[in-house]
Amino acid sequence: MSEDANLALQTFRALVESADRKFGRVRDVPAYGGGASQQQQQHHAFQKVFKAYTRLWKYQQENRAKLVECGMKRWEIGEIASRIGQLYFGQYMRSSECRFLVEAYVFYEAILSRRYFQGSEPNAKDLGVRSKELRFYARFLLVSVILNRTEMVKHLVERFGALVEDCRTTFRETNFKEWRQVVTEINRFTKVDKGFSFRPMRYCATFDTHRASLPYVARFHAKRVLKFQDALLTSYHRNEVKFAELTLDIYRMIQCLEWEPSGVFYQKHTVKPKENGDIIDHSGASGIIDMNLTADMTDPTVPPNPRKASLYRPSVTHVIAVLATICEELPPDCVVLVYLSASGKAGLNNVSQVENFSGSSKYSRHKVLSQTSQGQNSEPSETQNNGKRELSYYDNYLWFGPKGNSGSNNLYPGDLIPFTRKPLFLIIDSDNSHAFKVLHGAERGETAALFLSPLRPIFKNPSDVNSNNGSQFTFFLTAPLSAFCQMIGLSPNESDTDVYNEAENIIANALTEWEIILCSSTTMDLVWAQVISDPFLRRLILRFIFCRSVISFFCPPEESELYLPLCLPHLPSSVAPTSEAVRSAVVQLAMHFDVADSFHFTET
Repeated sequence: MSEDANLALQTFRALVESADRKFGRVRDVPAYGGGASQQQQQHHAFQKVFKAYTRLWKYQQENRAKLVECGMKRWEIGEIASRIGQLYFGQYMRSSECRFLVEAYVFYEAILSRRYFQGSEPNAKDLGVRSKELRFYARFLLVSVILNRTEMVKHLVERFGALVEDCRTTFRETNFKEWRQVVTEINRFTKVDKGFSFRPMRYCATFDTHRASLPYVARFHAKRVLKFQDALLTSYHRNEVKFAELTLDIYRMIQCLEWEPSGVFYQKHTVKPKENGDIIDHSGASGIIDMNLTADMTDPTVPPNPRKASLYRPSVTHVIAVLATICEELPPDCVVLVYLSASGKAGLNNVSQVENFSGSSKYSRHKVLSQTSQGQNSEPSETQNNGKRELSYYDNYLWFGPKGNSGSNNLYPGDLIPFTRKPLFLIIDSDNSHAFKVLHGAERGETAALFLSPLRPIFKNPSDVNSNNGSQFTFFLTAPLSAFCQMIGLSPNESDTDVYNEAENIIANALTEWEIILCSSTTMDLVWAQVISDPFLRRLILRFIFCRSVISFFCPPEESELYLPLCLPHLPSSVAPTSEAVRSAVVQLAMHFDVADSFHFTET
């Protein structure tokens, strides 16, 4: 080993140690809150760690031959790139900017294609190296899932599963139980939506911008217009489908609240070979990396995504603390979307006792009402106070807890009242959602927009639907045609592409018409009028109308209180299920799939 090479190795190790120390300081920084001063400090800290890894990455490239001579392994390069990818993903989770997500993907894809870990056969029996490789695959899978890289996900799942089995064989003293659980999770996650991917869940200008209604949307202007730039998303259910800390319902909501990139992100630039045979990819970051956080790498064709704080199985105090932070920092002309998905009773799954609409309606209605009446009434209770009857906001709740029955795990409607000093768009997805009706009229400054899920889901063939595969209501809000097909028992296949494309067109035409009706309405409540200019919130409102109308015709009329979602304040009667514009669209869609006999069109 030459003296020059030895010096290069020492410098490399020092750079690795310095970068890792800085990485440790920012790895667990909360993804939200802290005030302007703290956010500025965090931004500065991230710039320092990116700068450290940029220097390290360039140094190993420029001194690759010397470092290899001194014994540097390929997996060490892979570990550096993996750390950088992890940093970019962390920035995406903090900012919701897709450019960071794509950069993470670029790094991970480079690690895979250059076989940095797989090419380390001499280290095949090094448990530490194999653990790094397992973590790389898990992180790459998460990024690929969020980016909807379907083919890459399939490839990674296969490789990941094979790697875990190989590790079990090689390291017999370690059972790799946790890693086998991760393999099970990703297999389960990827199978849930199989066959139900008609169009992107992200907001796609091609499909979600309705040309006919654009002039009406452009002309519409309320007395007050609110911007949507922050969301709090959380779910807590037993046995819910998840991968890592991403549950299926939260995944769907994240997708629904982002723009679909137009393709500018994915353009590759020239790939040039280096003198030692390695390839440098100059596609923005994976070769000679310029990790300047202020660089303009965004897709100019789409606006920024709203920021999202996604909480995995949080405590009630954590939910309240994060919401308080978001509201504290909310600009005066903005609205917060709050999505809460949890059971209204300890120990229940997110889809409790799936109901067949053709079953015994009287029995099922009595059973549900008797269950909710025991301390879990869907209507607010009343208490006496100085001779006056007052609604109680603390008798009903959402359950945020693993086991047992502790009041500290209960999120009550009254817990949200202090935050109604700021504009809120609340989506409550629960079998006890109607308990939150008491919020309407109890606000402390701003009337909240409320979407309350049905108390129970409904399917034509409930035995074919896994009760843990996500919420039906959330499915309707994020992928309406897929939810419709699941409800009526249709299983799409590739040969039916034209059929489902036509169904998408039917729904798109209906949403266009409803959009025009809403934007032409003179009776729409200000709560909806002040947010309808936002494309994400407008699309949620339109899909709510679709969900409510489809279920209203599908469920037994005498049990509508169990199966229908609610919105408060009420939307205009011109988009009620019984209105001609709404009813005709549902009829057309049902006839298109030849399932009109499953609906109650003649009884309304």
